[in-house]
Amino acid sequence: MTDIKSPKLTRNQRAIVLFFIYGIVLIAATFLAYGLRFDFAIPIEHQLHIRKIWIWVWLLKITALAIVGQFSSLLSFFSIPDLKRLGLGVGVVTAGLLMMWNINDVFHQMSRGAIILDGMASFLGLSMTRLGFRLVRQGGDAANRGEKTIVGIVGAGELGASLVQDLRLKTDMVPVAFFDDEPRKKGTQIHGIPVVGNIKELKQENLYLIEEIIIAQPGLSAGRITEILNLLSEQKIRCRTIPSLSQLASGQVVTAVRPIEIGDVLGREPVNFVEKNLDGFYAGKRIMITGAGGSIGSELSRQLGRLNPGHILLVDKSEENLFKINSEIDSTAQVTPVLLDIQARQKMAAILEEYCPEIIFHAAAYKHVDMLERQPSVAVQNNVLATHSLAELAKEKKVDHFVLISTDKAVEPSSIMGATKRLAEQFIEGHAMGSVRTKYMSVRFGNVLGSSGSVIPIFQGQIDKGGPLTVRGSETSRYFMSIPEAAGLVLSGASTGKNGDQFILDMGEPVRILDLAKQMIELSGKKLGEDIVIEYTDLLLGEKEHEELHSANERLLDTSHPKIKRVESKPLSASEWEQLQMGLLQLDPSDDPSAESFLKENIPNFRSE
Repeated sequence: MTDIKSPKLTRNQRAIVLFFIYGIVLIAATFLAYGLRFDFAIPIEHQLHIRKIWIWVWLLKITALAIVGQFSSLLSFFSIPDLKRLGLGVGVVTAGLLMMWNINDVFHQMSRGAIILDGMASFLGLSMTRLGFRLVRQGGDAANRGEKTIVGIVGAGELGASLVQDLRLKTDMVPVAFFDDEPRKKGTQIHGIPVVGNIKELKQENLYLIEEIIIAQPGLSAGRITEILNLLSEQKIRCRTIPSLSQLASGQVVTAVRPIEIGDVLGREPVNFVEKNLDGFYAGKRIMITGAGGSIGSELSRQLGRLNPGHILLVDKSEENLFKINSEIDSTAQVTPVLLDIQARQKMAAILEEYCPEIIFHAAAYKHVDMLERQPSVAVQNNVLATHSLAELAKEKKVDHFVLISTDKAVEPSSIMGATKRLAEQFIEGHAMGSVRTKYMSVRFGNVLGSSGSVIPIFQGQIDKGGPLTVRGSETSRYFMSIPEAAGLVLSGASTGKNGDQFILDMGEPVRILDLAKQMIELSGKKLGEDIVIEYTDLLLGEKEHEELHSANERLLDTSHPKIKRVESKPLSASEWEQLQMGLLQLDPSDDPSAESFLKENIPNFRSE
């Protein structure tokens, strides 16, 4: 098949082509208008008026069209904004002629009816010409594309309508049907495509031979997405989605289409932390983030970069991670990267002295359960001693807010990692006692989707290799939250919290890891038991079958945000705080048995014999 390609014109060449095309259309419109006005028997005097006066009107219209940007438009692209500009250019001149006809006798030589008909004919003629170029282009693109993919769209709304136009123009996909749960939309059409009703219609008979479904309905519940996926799995139809209307606003419709991700089907709605409500608190602030290159630290950096801070200090000991996040946000905020281990107390003190941060988000920590089981001393040094040291420095340097990033593994801990994070929480509580200026807070997370070492990227890597997927225990469950949710929780908590507060996010019901593995296999287009198998292994040392968000002696209180809860427990006593600090003095931080004994002595029931 011969390729149909539109010629590549320079800007000046395109303007010249449009000048001649518009000129021909405008001249034809004028003669048509006079023909209609005088039943195509134009009197001699009016023929003379056309040659004498209308030549200047045509030039005036060409000038008006140039002013409204018609000569800078691409020939084969024509949309509603172009139509409006074209109407403006023609309408202004037509209105001006009618006004002059009423106030200047010279213009009485022109036919007022012809002026009106000329305006209408000019607008329609130019519009049809531009539309013709677009249709020719789309026909050429269609001829150049190969095999078509028949698609259906879930969501007969604004996003779905825009998606149809982009699919037709830019892809080899052919949209044939809309699916929507609203009964009032059934039987209607959008851009010539029927709205056939609920997607369950596909179960009866796939009359449209649909090969793929695109979900173009932001805000669709996780449960509803799961239902759709299950139905499509039965019909062997692929599924993708467009995540948000913000991408529609920025013109990213087709490019935003992506496969359904595990976060879309976790069984609860994502929590939305509205950034504009935080802008007033963080605007102009000097902020330090430790562990800034990690999963949570980097997302904190991104979100803070959009809140107009005065200065962000990125601290991390990983050169690669620090370079990545600094490169990503240095165009959105004033940023200083600091390559430093938080255990280096004197250097940390010097950094605080130099930059005087008002807020510290302490996200730096070792978190891999299995790895830390073999190195308790390393875990204690980094997660406990360094946290205590930095909290002390925050008070000395008059920092306003200090926020510790903790974990649900700190609740009734069974692992070295969880125990160190629980002690870190207690040290922050201790520093809050009697603190006048610095507000100490902690935020407790569940498992964070996509963070390094989390089960999602592990499963994805195993799927990419063809399996098997290893699941530790058939009943093991975890709470999950997204990285943006985790960072939003931290920022919201810090902006509203009081000294000594501890927050967690309402994460709904825990998710069984086995179910998660099965869903990921389905989302990858594989078949469980055929393409990929699941193998069960024992829990690692220190791992729990089920995690908890708070212990039996803690209770949850409401906050100003419906999804953020404040943890209330028996306060740390002065003697307990003194005992914790004395324990540090007796600790040999480089000795594993000493580190583990320190944890056992200060955390009730932790690995008690």
